[in-house]
Amino acid sequence: MKFTRVKSIRGELSVPGDKSISHRAVMFGSLAEGTTAVRNFLRGADCLSTIECFRRLGIQIEEKPDEIRIYGKGLHGLSAPSQILDAGNSGTTTRLIAGILSGQDFDSTLTGDASIQKRPMGRIIEPLTQMGASIESLSGNGCAPLRIEGRPLHGIHYRTKVASAQVKSSILLAGLYADSPTSVTEPALSRNHSELMLRQFGADVKTEGTTATIAPAPRLAGQEITVPGDISSAAYFIAAACVTPGSELLIRNVGINPTRDGILRVCRMMGADLTVMPYENQKGESAADLLVRSSSLKGCVIEGELIPTLIDELPVIAVMACFADGTTVIRDAAELKVKESDRIAVMAENLSAMGAQVTATDDGLIIEGGRPLRGAAVNSHLDHRIAMSFAVAALNADGETVIQDAECVNISYPGFYQDLQRLCL
Repeated sequence: MKFTRVKSIRGELSVPGDKSISHRAVMFGSLAEGTTAVRNFLRGADCLSTIECFRRLGIQIEEKPDEIRIYGKGLHGLSAPSQILDAGNSGTTTRLIAGILSGQDFDSTLTGDASIQKRPMGRIIEPLTQMGASIESLSGNGCAPLRIEGRPLHGIHYRTKVASAQVKSSILLAGLYADSPTSVTEPALSRNHSELMLRQFGADVKTEGTTATIAPAPRLAGQEITVPGDISSAAYFIAAACVTPGSELLIRNVGINPTRDGILRVCRMMGADLTVMPYENQKGESAADLLVRSSSLKGCVIEGELIPTLIDELPVIAVMACFADGTTVIRDAAELKVKESDRIAVMAENLSAMGAQVTATDDGLIIEGGRPLRGAAVNSHLDHRIAMSFAVAALNADGETVIQDAECVNISYPGFYQDLQRLCL
């Protein structure tokens, strides 16, 4: 994809459904008794991988124009797959489904694309093994493909080394099949979509501080779910409107779960002209319309417990920092190294190519704002969040920017470029 500078960003937008919630709706609906209907489901490649995995586990899933219908068979209704389960590029699918498969009465093999086969799975293998699971990394490197032998599980109290919703959710889902309660304590609170939705489906989940506890579930019941817009997808448009002169953008129906709203907090810290207009909570998940105008941004420090609430938004926050007055420091974000790409190295490499003053650190980035950006060839490293972040940067850079392997945005936002083009003047 090729981009050049635009005059402004103006109009109204609804971003696709939240990726995290869409994944979980399919998984929990498959384990529930009865039908689950999911509206505003994200039909990105990652979530479609989750659908395909559960179809291979014997679940009927119907894709209608306005909703997804999952015909659940209950906690013990999955069937042994006749094929290897392929999670594609989805870390969420891989890690969460591993927790479910650990408690089944059959064996399975779980893999993904080249990126997934490099991402660390030891962080789920260790706690699931403590619960009695049998999981083997077939490559012997702690990564997929994983061979999972279903076993009887027992409850544990596990302390995670990183705040990760994927690790926490994997353990809690295995806890549905355990013989006693299972608890997960994190160093900071990660996104809590699993806890909220499991309660909606009828599971006994309690949260105290950074500890979530689930009791073995006798049954889950099918639900009707309306997925709010994904704040991670909205982040690119928030950033674009903030840094592009003369911009005004209304983004409708964005999920603002407090474990995910770090981008909004950083916008306030940076002095962004952002108005949040919330709705009533929808079964634990809250949403809002966001009005964003072009802003004079200032640098800030992003660290500590704020990091888990915006880990996926840090690449585009780094782009915003290039247009801010002063220095922005991102730290405590070493987790960025084990995403779809090493996002610390990739952001530093590509922003430097565009003329930004950026220093990569062991756990983040230091960005000196205020230097004009110039067009460049940007290597997306097949990482959807890298590609979308540099589309935003390119709108305010001199000359032409070319994003290589730009189609990777289909993982989370298939219509991203069309939506962006429609709003550009």
